Amino acid sequence: MDNNNKNLILATALSFAVILVWFLLFPPPEQPTNTAVNEMEATQPLTAPVAAQATGAATVETAVTDETVDAPRVSIETARLSGSISLQGGRIDDLSLKDYRETLDDDSEIVHFFKPRNTPGSYYALYGWAPGAGLTLDTVPGANTIWSVEKGATLTEDAPVLLSWDNGNGLTFRREISVDENFLFSVKQSVENTAAGTVSLAPYGVLARHGEPQDLKNFFILHEGLVSMSDGELNELDYDGMTDFEFNQNEGAKAEATQVSENGWIGFTDHYWMATLIPSQTSAFKSVAKYDDRRDIYQTEAVMPTETLAPGQSVTVESQLFAGAKEWATIRGYQNEGGVKGFLDSIDWGWFFFLTKPMFALLHWLNSVIGNMGWSIIALTVIIKVIVFPLAYKSYASMAKMKELQPQMEKLKEKAGDDRQKMQQDMMALYKSEKVNPASGCLPLLIQIPIFFSLYKVIFVTLELRHAPWIGWLKDLSAPDPTSIINLFGLLPFAVPELGFFEILSLGVLPILLGVSMWLQQKLNPAPTDATQAMIFAWMPWVFMFMLGSFASGLVIYWIANNTITFTQQYLIMRSHGFKPDVFGNIKGSFKRKAKADDK
Repeated sequence: MDNNNKNLILATALSFAVILVWFLLFPPPEQPTNTAVNEMEATQPLTAPVAAQATGAATVETAVTDETVDAPRVSIETARLSGSISLQGGRIDDLSLKDYRETLDDDSEIVHFFKPRNTPGSYYALYGWAPGAGLTLDTVPGANTIWSVEKGATLTEDAPVLLSWDNGNGLTFRREISVDENFLFSVKQSVENTAAGTVSLAPYGVLARHGEPQDLKNFFILHEGLVSMSDGELNELDYDGMTDFEFNQNEGAKAEATQVSENGWIGFTDHYWMATLIPSQTSAFKSVAKYDDRRDIYQTEAVMPTETLAPGQSVTVESQLFAGAKEWATIRGYQNEGGVKGFLDSIDWGWFFFLTKPMFALLHWLNSVIGNMGWSIIALTVIIKVIVFPLAYKSYASMAKMKELQPQMEKLKEKAGDDRQKMQQDMMALYKSEKVNPASGCLPLLIQIPIFFSLYKVIFVTLELRHAPWIGWLKDLSAPDPTSIINLFGLLPFAVPELGFFEILSLGVLPILLGVSMWLQQKLNPAPTDATQAMIFAWMPWVFMFMLGSFASGLVIYWIANNTITFTQQYLIMRSHGFKPDVFGNIKGSFKRKAKADDK
């Protein structure tokens, strides 16, 4: 076995092994099983305030009953959002995203993000005040307070709504809610003290989620669950991790609390959607994550510092709520122009963030120019190949030089006979004199591994690839090729049944093109004379074809484009070094060998 073939097999096998391990460790996510939350428990809110301390932040407790009230609602209607606010608690508990649908079906419903109590998957934002000195639970607004509309019948981008509540004891509370053209709500909480005594209280915001999300992926590569920023440090914890919290006596539940001095936010992130409480970035607050194991409710809180009001004084505290789609450009705008520190890190960029972040930024820019994600992926592939071309050129040039040295290597083998050590020494001396690195042939394949993983992460995680079409039958680049060889790619009048593990056998057009492109790339060189090598090379493209068949079609498009460009580069570089690849001759030769093997 010559060194050239050894290196090529080693690099190919290494790439194959890494992808195989990746496939086994991170299989496509199973479809979640919908589990209904106990309706009686789902109607109970998680939050109610208890006494605020004279200094520092208040505590929001879990032990409170919540009667069901058919309260009036204030509509939410913007270009991108629809829903309503319940006047019971002033909850933002009904929110749909107009620009996104659940599936690609024409009659698919739009994504329903926030959901009221008494519905499966209840999920909402709640604001209130925790009582301190001179106050009790029933003298501050909380989960059950029935607010009045003071101004605004419908919340729009141009028209905020103003809610008010008088506690009958000299305190008047107001809450102004506004929303921008995307997904960012601003909430101004104010209180005016007309009583005779001094009082203290602390404003808070809460996100409460009844049970795990119904569409939870539970996929290792994707973070879903708690996400927060504390003093510039990103924290992530899945739902299982929240259930493992120790009971916190101060919080009255399984909880973890963190004092944040500035630059913080906290919330829940899903695959494509997110809700986040964002206090003032220059203000301190208490960041709390809770889990109520009795009622299966997950909760995040942002509790602002206690305010002390003398008679005749008033105070206003402003915070923000992000509730919507994890659009890269939108979140980036809130970070760079809106001052929400580290907000772009709410998108799960993974371990290769130093690659995935710039890679997606470039892909996003290409899409803004080209207007199609499929063609943008191909353009990205071309740019990546240009960037790594110097290294690829050196590698392919070395491989071409190895071809030129083949006759001399054969003479060294004959001369050394069975003395393998002498043969290795003579070959190393030959490589040194000719300035050839036999290991350089591995580099192009090795480079592909982090690029492959990073692009896989980008395509799987980012919202911009969801339901993004390319051409013809490819309507969603984040999903596998929907065509199947089983029904002749749609020519036969029946749908492909669910195949479970054997879904890998249901090949579409793209995986087949991938296999063919790899096979053609192999034909730049004659098949190895060694039978074992020849067998490995013969099976490799088709093994990859089956393995990658269930990957996102956007990733397969990248791989096909990469193979095509690599084939062209290698062919031209070999020609420039005086070696003319006989592609058609190698193809014919492979069929002749197969025919001879069949005759035997």
